[in-house]
Parts: sequence; structure tokens; C-alpha cells
Amino acid sequence: MRHRSVGDLMTPTAVSVRPDTTFKEIARLLDEYDITAVPVVDDEGRPVGVVSEADLIRKQTSVGVGSSARELMTSPAVVAEPGWNAVRAARTMERRGVKRLPVVDGDGRLIGVLSRSDLVQLFLRRDRAIQEEILEDVIVRTLGLAPSALTVGVTDGRVTLSGTVEHKSMVPVVVRLCESVDGVVDVVDRLGFDRDDTVLGTAP
Repeated sequence: MRHRSVGDLMTPTAVSVRPDTTFKEIARLLDEYDITAVPVVDDEGRPVGVVSEADLIRKQTSVGVGSSARELMTSPAVVAEPGWNAVRAARTMERRGVKRLPVVDGDGRLIGVLSRSDLVQLFLRRDRAIQEEILEDVIVRTLGLAPSALTVGVTDGRVTLSGTVEHKSMVPVVVRLCESVDGVVDVVDRLGFDRDDTVLGTAP
């Protein structure tokens, strides 16, 4: 079962600007590379903010808004790490209201950019394909259960699990495995269990 990461999906060698880059140069880069925002990096290559088309429009319509990236940018930058999974990145974008995430290495230096369009193919997977992967890879191959052991419903990437597993401790394992399947946006846990093996002193 392959788990796509931000490092797999991002656009490497991202376009970036310095804090002193001018309004005109930023506008030219957005147009040339057909992007909606660009990270602003310091002398070490670490993102300190992001300038978006919205920031440029605000400059044109507001009095007193500066003309350099330092004055125009939204700061601090909301960043992602290459080891994040796609769902975490998508949720971060949604929660912080951004369309692009600068991706940084362990030292905080810019190594790429992840945009919403990079995530589109994952979240457009047909529900049937997601359901088949969960049944075949998670339930049968990984857990060793019969395909009919659990009921798996998928609607717009939202997975609903129902049925009964033998031990309570297996429930979070099943949920985590399903969350790791590409295209899964959320997992609704309606699983029951025959035996609570999480209580101290419970017989195996």
C-alpha cells in the first residue's frame, strides 16, 4: 500500500523571492511561472513569508501598502515538511486559508512548493477505487480478514467503517491504515468489537 507524501507531490526547485524584491518583479514572476503566490526567503533560504496575487491587488487598491516583498508578504509563512502525508497538507491549507505551502527541509530551508493542484489527483480518485484498495490491501492483505468481515462505504473520499472486529485494540489500527490510503479525506469509525483487550487484567 503506497502512501504518497508531500515530498512526492511537491514541485521542487520552487520559485522564490527575497525580502527586497520589488512589486513589479514579483508580478512578473507570478505571470511567467503561472503561479498565484511566491515564498519570500531570507539569506539562508528559509521562508519568512508569502506574497500572493491578493497581496499585490491590495497594494494597488490601498494607500500606504509597501512596494517590496518585505512589506507586501503575509508572515510568518505556513510551511509543510516533505514527510507529511497529503491529508495533513490539505487540512493545513484549509485551516490556514492558503492555497500553497512552501516545503522545507530539516533545517527549515525551502526545497519546494505544494499547491492545491498538486493534491487534486489524489482527492479525485474514484470512491470505488478507494473502497477496493481498503478491502484488498487493508482488510484482506494486511489484517488477514475476509473481505466481508467489515463494511466499507466511501463517499467523496470520506470512508465509513462498520462491522465488528475481535479486539478493541484493533479499531485504531484499522482506522490509521485506512487514513493512509491515497484519496481518503476522512474516516468515520463505526466499528464494534467482541472483546475489550485494553482493560488491565482482561483475559486474552
